[in-house]
Amino acid sequence: MKIWRAQTRHRWHGRREYNFSENVLPAASKNSTFDNLFADGSTSPILMMEPNCLAVVRRAFTVSKHKGNPLNELHHEFQLRRDFLPRAEEDKWPQPGPAALPVDSPPDLQISLSPRPLVVDLDGTLVRSDLLIETAFSELSRRPLSIVDFVRSLSAGKACLKHHLSQPEDFDPAILPYDAEVLKVIKAAREEGRSVYLASASHERLVCTVADHLGLFTGWFATNETMNCVAEVKAAKLVAAFGEGGFDYIGNDPADLSVWRHAAKSYAIRTSAAVARELSRQCDNVEHLRHDKPTWRIWARSLRVHQYVKNGLVFIPLLTNQLFDLHSLANAGLALVAFSLCASGVYLLNDLIDLQDDRRHKTKCRRPLACGEIPLLHALLAIPILLFLSLTVAAMVSPVFVLVLAGYFALTTAYSFFLKRKMILDVVALASLYTTRVIGGAAAVSVWPSPWLLAFMMSWFLSLALVKRYTELISRRAAHLPDSRSRDYRKADIGMVGALAAGAGMNALTLFALYAASDSAQDIYARPAMLWLAGPILACWIARILMLAHRGQMHDDPVVFAIKDKVSLATLGIAGVLVIAAM
Repeated sequence: MKIWRAQTRHRWHGRREYNFSENVLPAASKNSTFDNLFADGSTSPILMMEPNCLAVVRRAFTVSKHKGNPLNELHHEFQLRRDFLPRAEEDKWPQPGPAALPVDSPPDLQISLSPRPLVVDLDGTLVRSDLLIETAFSELSRRPLSIVDFVRSLSAGKACLKHHLSQPEDFDPAILPYDAEVLKVIKAAREEGRSVYLASASHERLVCTVADHLGLFTGWFATNETMNCVAEVKAAKLVAAFGEGGFDYIGNDPADLSVWRHAAKSYAIRTSAAVARELSRQCDNVEHLRHDKPTWRIWARSLRVHQYVKNGLVFIPLLTNQLFDLHSLANAGLALVAFSLCASGVYLLNDLIDLQDDRRHKTKCRRPLACGEIPLLHALLAIPILLFLSLTVAAMVSPVFVLVLAGYFALTTAYSFFLKRKMILDVVALASLYTTRVIGGAAAVSVWPSPWLLAFMMSWFLSLALVKRYTELISRRAAHLPDSRSRDYRKADIGMVGALAAGAGMNALTLFALYAASDSAQDIYARPAMLWLAGPILACWIARILMLAHRGQMHDDPVVFAIKDKVSLATLGIAGVLVIAAM
């Protein structure tokens, strides 16, 4: 027979309250009686009760025989009569525990009374993410003006803000980046017969959803509308539930130091060096769980360093105007650095907004923020640093370039929060961002950009942006996925999106041919006829891109594909050589 035990006692205003959980008594059916409950002769703490207490227990079983679970009735009786003992006798109350067991007590009883519960933190520990940051950016992505509501809620306390963000529309616990090492500790504790609890500063709605999804926890502690369950508040809750040193705790944050000092054993994961030192100083029984730290390669992927080649567009005005002096080259180089830093900051911002969508994507799920390789807080702190550095470099070029860079940042931010969810506007915004780089390059070398060049760039990159959307729709159709909620396109639009991509590409080639025959080209190029040879090569390249996208063999981003594809590199390289030869 499975044996249970009484748990923590609490003192409230001079009274003793006895909390009976599911572990108080042996499992009993409705027809069980108090006299035959321990007929097998097993030893139990209930047999050591004071007579008045024993009468309460007997009465509870008698009343509940036809009403339901005797444990519920017993708990009710003790709540009503928790002051049945005189104060003078309270300290004499026998405490059930391993020391009270006889040497020859059954093994099952000893196991049930000895293991301590394991308490696990959620954000940064069980999950390699931060639900407060996730839910905040999820809300901002749908309603950017909700930042006003954030400030209003935060003025009433952090618990109020968490309550405001506790019902995100796209929250899915199944796709969260759970830590395998922490799950291993949890499963080991359960195999030992220990109860496991989830304790988090996140709101109780989110914590309950995660706990229900995993099905590994006996219970949970969380923030509600009025109380933020963090640091000392969390520690007080756990001590009240399990007693001083009556539980083990897994955490990661400096705020967890307040909890670790009350735990019997402290598990730490992803702690900073300062927190690890303080933890070792205040606790004797500490175990640091294995985890992977973000390397510079991971940060490079998150900052999209490989995308910096796009910023090479700032050199096009320098080439077309044949400005090869040292000052122009230096300014163009600084413009490239400024655009790269600004773009990296916006990439981090965009990844924070798209966390849920990226985790559902077949390739984007491997992005560092989506899979938890980089803490969200670190990415959030890196954004203003990158933007400040970008602005500082831009100021070294010229005031006009600062204005162009500010326009680029405004447009790309608008794209992240709003435009990318609007059909056609999203691809026009993407093409405009590429064209803005060309305008920025012209501002850096103090020349006026050619209208022919801007029109060609706009059409060319509009075609590539449509190919990007076309590829996404093809992939979703092949994977039998529903229409994306973050894009205003449907799988039924595949044919039309492909046609628009082809039309924009051919329009760009037409503009290129007209420019080669214009007076502007005659004035700038010594051999403008060479431009006519570049036209067919560009036509072959854009046609190949469209065919590969139609076959489902295209990368999510055609620009990234062009950087890695040998045929594309060779084709575009030949076209570039012909343009240079025309000078």
